[in-house]
Amino acid sequence: MHAESMRLMREMLGKVGAEIGEETPPVRLLDVGARDVNGTYRGLVERKGWKYTGLDLQPGPNVDVVAEDPFRYPFEDEAFDVVISGGTMEHVTEIWRWIPELVRVLRKGGALAICTHWCIQEHRYPVDCWRIMPDGMKVLFDLTGSLERYEIRIANAQDITALGWRKV
Repeated sequence: MHAESMRLMREMLGKVGAEIGEETPPVRLLDVGARDVNGTYRGLVERKGWKYTGLDLQPGPNVDVVAEDPFRYPFEDEAFDVVISGGTMEHVTEIWRWIPELVRVLRKGGALAICTHWCIQEHRYPVDCWRIMPDGMKVLFDLTGSLERYEIRIANAQDITALGWRKV
């Protein structure tokens, strides 16, 4: 992840913390695509006193849980208060199946925060499938039928951020 991704996620998590409260009980956060390739959000999350769980499809540094199925995670429904993902969405083959799974593990009233690219050169890991525009992100959020109060924006020359809240 690049420094700008860290800044953008910090900004989104600041908004989330202000709304859901940061102290009690400890916020449970799932980071999807957490394998440390060039940095992680773990420190950012743990400095807030939140409980961090890193999920990825393969074991490695910063991975607490390995998912065998990219569209079905080994967690109960509504297991997390916050679900984040940065620099992963462009590598997911079927994003229309992926977003609903992120929402499934998110509690009602919880927040989904995604940082991905709207414009950048190809960078396979192992595939590079998508560039998302704000309208496309809104369509994906709408398709879940479970998200509301979106904040979706082009954040800079390459990144887009999306923050949505699960309906209560």
